[in-house]
Amino acid sequence: MQFGIFTVGDVTTDPTTGRTPDDTERVRSMLTIAKHADEAGLDVFATGEHHNPPFVPSSPTTMLGYLTGVTKNIVLSTSTTLITTNDPVRLAEEYAMLQVISDGRMDLMMGRGNTGPVYPWFGQDIRQGIPLAIENYALLRRLWTEDVVDWEGKFRTPLQGFTSTPRPLDGVPPFVWHGSIRSPEIAEQAAYYGDGFFHNNIFWPMSHTKQMVQFYRQRWEHHGHGPADTAIVGLGGQVFMRKDSQKAWDEFRPYFDNAPVYGHGPSMEDFTRETPLTVGSPQQVIDRYAAMRDHVGDYQRQLFLVDHAGLPLKTVLEQIDLLAGEVVPVLRKEMEAVRPAHVPANPPSHAERVAAARAAGTEGAAHVGGTEDLWTGRTAEDDTRTATAGAAFGL
Repeated sequence: MQFGIFTVGDVTTDPTTGRTPDDTERVRSMLTIAKHADEAGLDVFATGEHHNPPFVPSSPTTMLGYLTGVTKNIVLSTSTTLITTNDPVRLAEEYAMLQVISDGRMDLMMGRGNTGPVYPWFGQDIRQGIPLAIENYALLRRLWTEDVVDWEGKFRTPLQGFTSTPRPLDGVPPFVWHGSIRSPEIAEQAAYYGDGFFHNNIFWPMSHTKQMVQFYRQRWEHHGHGPADTAIVGLGGQVFMRKDSQKAWDEFRPYFDNAPVYGHGPSMEDFTRETPLTVGSPQQVIDRYAAMRDHVGDYQRQLFLVDHAGLPLKTVLEQIDLLAGEVVPVLRKEMEAVRPAHVPANPPSHAERVAAARAAGTEGAAHVGGTEDLWTGRTAEDDTRTATAGAAFGL
């Protein structure tokens, strides 16, 4: 199982000192955090994508491209790549380039983001969020899997005889996650293509997360990718740890109370009870996250948010050391001890995807069937798909 961290890249005043880093300092601290996570032995570093203050990660591929040269083992990913407001042609080019530069040590997570104004900033209509996600991703897949693409859709100009370069590494596109908090259509999209589904449940009770993951698993099996328990699932989380639990609560409380996202809202006691936020000792984090399997089944990736709300860089690095040194080894051992043999322990690596493509005779080949899914023969733009998703989820 993979364990790592993700960042939203917020620039927030430290409520205990009144100090606010500037954008440059915050970007450089994110690079330091990623390098430290690699050195500590975590499996994944993921960055969000935002185009508005108080966030700075507006160019994920630039950051991750730099990190490929200064890290050794960690998987470099995104915790959001905006599939709705980025041009799919540009996404195909940028992430294929990152895949080549990193020698396959990357993947990415598609998402719609949580900032409504980003849509008009990039010439789109927020009311078309779901259709944009469906159409843009269908085009992105074709750009990666077909050498020459002729395409016409609703949201961008047509393509005639277009070839995206560079071509994916070894003829196999990057592994894709689809991230969603509340949209069953996105869980359906992930299941339809046999991609990963990531539920970033940092603000939601486990009852909701369980419902979303179960729906994805059911649709994964429906679309012919294998038994429901073999679907590729990831979860988000938040932790703040000290050796002494009370010290953790005392230290983190001012950051929680003043955080732009949830400050001045529910109490920290209520929030930790209702969501995966865990404040306390490493053992309390182990106990809380080992129980996630009871809600969603065996899953493949757990990411933690540790560098938000104005926390000093030194404190964040200490959190990474506690995760990597005391929490992850125990969680990994406990999770793998009960994982059935047929359930994947990790998301598929690039090498595994290449081997599978070679076995199927599809390595480096155009995607047979054009816009049709290899498993179902149906197109992603099929209007009945989103209707099926909503109906199956009780919406």
